[in-house]
Amino acid sequence: MGVIFHKYQGTGNDFILIDNRTGHFTPSGDQRQQVIARLCNRHFGIGADGLILLEDDQDADFKMLYFNADGREGSLCGNGSRCAAAFAHSTGIVKQPDMHFRAIDGEHAAEIISHEGNEYMIKVWLNDVRHPTRINANAYVVHTGSPHLVVFSDEINGTDVFSEGQTIRNSDRWAPEGINVNFVKIHDQKSLSVRTYERGVENETLSCGTGVTAAAIAAYTHQGKEKPCTEMKVRAPGGKLSVAFTPPEQNSGPFTGIHLTGPAVFVFKGEMIDYFCGLTKHQKDR
Repeated sequence: MGVIFHKYQGTGNDFILIDNRTGHFTPSGDQRQQVIARLCNRHFGIGADGLILLEDDQDADFKMLYFNADGREGSLCGNGSRCAAAFAHSTGIVKQPDMHFRAIDGEHAAEIISHEGNEYMIKVWLNDVRHPTRINANAYVVHTGSPHLVVFSDEINGTDVFSEGQTIRNSDRWAPEGINVNFVKIHDQKSLSVRTYERGVENETLSCGTGVTAAAIAAYTHQGKEKPCTEMKVRAPGGKLSVAFTPPEQNSGPFTGIHLTGPAVFVFKGEMIDYFCGLTKHQKDR
């Protein structure tokens, strides 16, 4: 018997999800990286921005292991977290609408707000975020479980996100880990548009959950206290998301109570008969 997988997407950010509580998905080390990269490849595999394993956790409803499209384990994924919550509920791993899961940066809560057909609307809570670090007049660094550079611009539709994002992500300043790069337009104090270059995917994605969260927190800081807004509607190329938070009382304090709300949509289900398919014998034998 092969390994059953489900495909989900959250505002166009798509993921392969596997219930690995029984340990059926077995590759490890370099072999795991090669297998996952192959599965995420849009020409030679299933195709996805990342792969998520759900495993048992002693203190939470499940543990979420997230891997980027390059096969390496990634930092927190906001859209992936919502898709994991939808997957856990739809498969009966979690039966209640409220749940807790463990990710690479600690424990998180999620809540199913609504569910109709293949689409869930889900709110997920992120950990507290340190105050953004200002890089220049229009750029900030914000760590929302993943490191993000937020660059404000009045015109992002014409931005070459791939070229500019790739250059920044691979620059000496952010080496060796690199950084996600978000190009953001502020429409007003309540709404933004965001385009993101994601490390690990190494391309522009249709949406990035931790990226739009970083953009909202940076926008609050950038606009100053004369335009306070603690809930923002964010449009990414793949759809709409909402970010809410409690700002710090002091400029140096953390942002708390952060939650990201948006859709998680089931796309299809399949079975991997041989997930080593496409690897050389040398790679399989490692």
